[in-house]
Amino acid sequence: MSQSKDDSIVQSIDLTAYDKEFLHLSGSVQPHGILFALKEPQLEIIQVSDNTFELLGFQPQELLNKSLKDFLTAQELLFIEGCLLKDFESVNPIKLSLNNSAKVKNFDGILHRCDNILILELEPKLTQEERDFIRFYHFVKGAIAKMQNASTLSELCQNITQEVQKLTGFDRVMIYQFDGKQAGKVVAEEKREDLPSYLGLHYPASDIPEQAKKLYTLNHLRLIPDINSQPKQLIPPYNSITNKPLDLSYAVLRSVSPCHLEYLKNMGVTASMSISLNKDKKLWGLIACHHYSPKYVSYEVRTACEFLGQVMSLELTNKEENEKLDYKIKLKTIQSKFIETMPSTENFMDGLVKDKTDLLSLVDAQGVAICNNGDFSLAGNTPNKSDLHDLLEWVEAKIDNDIFYTDCLSKIYPTAEKFKHVGSGLIVLSISQMQKNYVLWFRPEMIQTVNWGGNPQQSVVVEQDGRLSPRKSFELWQETVRSQSLPWKPREIDAVLELRSAIVSIVLRKADELARINIELARSNNELDAFAYIASHDLKEPLRGIHNYSNFLIEDYAEILNAEGVSKLQTLVRLTQRMEDLINSLLHFSRLGRVELSVQQTDLNELVSNVIDVLSISLKESHVEIHIPRPLPAIYCDKVQVSEVFSNLITNAIKYNDKATKKVEIGFLDGNHSKKELPTVFYVKDSGIGIKEKYFDAIFRIFKRLHTVHKYGGGTGAGLTIAKKIVERHNGEIWVESTYGKGSTFYFTLQGKGG
Repeated sequence: MSQSKDDSIVQSIDLTAYDKEFLHLSGSVQPHGILFALKEPQLEIIQVSDNTFELLGFQPQELLNKSLKDFLTAQELLFIEGCLLKDFESVNPIKLSLNNSAKVKNFDGILHRCDNILILELEPKLTQEERDFIRFYHFVKGAIAKMQNASTLSELCQNITQEVQKLTGFDRVMIYQFDGKQAGKVVAEEKREDLPSYLGLHYPASDIPEQAKKLYTLNHLRLIPDINSQPKQLIPPYNSITNKPLDLSYAVLRSVSPCHLEYLKNMGVTASMSISLNKDKKLWGLIACHHYSPKYVSYEVRTACEFLGQVMSLELTNKEENEKLDYKIKLKTIQSKFIETMPSTENFMDGLVKDKTDLLSLVDAQGVAICNNGDFSLAGNTPNKSDLHDLLEWVEAKIDNDIFYTDCLSKIYPTAEKFKHVGSGLIVLSISQMQKNYVLWFRPEMIQTVNWGGNPQQSVVVEQDGRLSPRKSFELWQETVRSQSLPWKPREIDAVLELRSAIVSIVLRKADELARINIELARSNNELDAFAYIASHDLKEPLRGIHNYSNFLIEDYAEILNAEGVSKLQTLVRLTQRMEDLINSLLHFSRLGRVELSVQQTDLNELVSNVIDVLSISLKESHVEIHIPRPLPAIYCDKVQVSEVFSNLITNAIKYNDKATKKVEIGFLDGNHSKKELPTVFYVKDSGIGIKEKYFDAIFRIFKRLHTVHKYGGGTGAGLTIAKKIVERHNGEIWVESTYGKGSTFYFTLQGKGG
């Protein structure tokens, strides 16, 4: 049947409710075996399934609180105690016969632990065949050979279905593969001739709830011999050790979800077996076996089937890699061309633009748009540039790990519906978000007809009593899929990421060249710092001599000199003192660039408190009010140098203030700021004379003063320059915002380790 107009108004119901079923806590088992929950080391029976009388001749209450030792031979007890010290995978199944058993003597026993509780499951052994390696070897030898000789994944899947059906005798054996959205598709099938084929049919993800998928990853094989058999409850319902229902996640006898039983019944299936196929530790698919009458499969045969499933899981990777090999070679050739071209171009993006044909071939796209600093260069079939700008603005927030891709863009970006004929499929590769360098690949809409096993929009049915039940129809249902491109293959996504790695490698090589230039520049700067230090140090000696001799002249010849001569000598003393202050500031400034930072975690509240204590005398004399609105954070910094930053900024806030009461505020901002996007911005705010905007940059130059030497308490004019140097050594920035005549706020950042 085909999709009709009425399908669009079908009530939206799915099996999500069944995801909430605690399948592993069902509290019951299938009746073809017995389950014991045992307390170690006494092997005391603390829970047992309610079918022991049918299989053993004992009522459950007769067994509770007794030791399993009472029902085993000495040899069996010794054997089990030895098994408890080993990996259960290497000993299961164990062969047991219980004493005084009225009906059944021989069992296959399966041991495992969960929540520190030992669980023993017993399945009656229906035949007297001995289990040995030779028998197992014959079971699997031919099947493994066929799997290894398969040249393609499709052939591998078909071979395993044939071998499992031959081994088990199920009416139908299928390979059921999950796609990226967890929907399933039958990719191989071996069946009884009179049965309809399910090959190629799709099934919605809701057919196998997430809880069930999780259990398939824990248990590699699951057998349901008869859906009509009644489950047997565990007695008592709650485990005495955990005071909770027993966790049956690993139990082979765990009862079946009522939902799944009804689903199988609706399909006409009476018995089923599922073998998990895992790839890269994820559920890749299932070997699904169906039978239309009750069917029990012995533990030996199940073990062989599980082994074949594990072998196939290993082969999946090999077969898929072989199929990718030719394609990978093609992609490597294309990548090599880009790697050869890009280093010769001034801008690496120009290398991508140069050969757009190869760029399209890289992912089998029909259109490509290269965005370089916001400008687009196009090739093939793409949306127009106006649509591209809007699309890029939307997709920038969606990019994860440098890539974004979809095969149904309009589903998540409705605007794309208008250009679906060229852009239903999209890959976006981010090369540099800061510089707006991106590559966008496009695929057109590919109208497809998908065959479903029943209508996927009707995954459940609402019964007359309001109960949800699985769908009842599994007839062929065809869906026409629109606004969707062919899906991007994993190897195409890998190719895009490898291209980015190649580009990054080229950019890093160019960065190395730039780094060498920077090293040379740093060396020159160090030499300049050293020169400033030496020159300043050498200047101090003759300057000190001029200062001292001027004082001597005043002291020894003041009576001989007239007032004008004494005044000139006093001016000379003041000038030499100011010159020495300037040289000391220059020495201190040059030393900042040469001394290693001592970075440690620092409590800024304590640091600022110490600075204020040092400045306390001038604070009292100047009538200063300092306000810290909230506690300052702890950061990593050089506490001595950062103390100097706060000291210089607070001193200036007091010095350049002509108000009767001088107000200073010290604090920090969170998140974004009007000027910068920074994690934490500290500030020192004053109510002083303010600074004209044209001087905002000039005030950070060394020895730059906006007033005469003696006005506002003098000084060398190096304080802000030193503060800027310290902040930059902490990988931060400093800037000012000010209203002339009303006050200034100095902002700065300190970002951890300095250089």
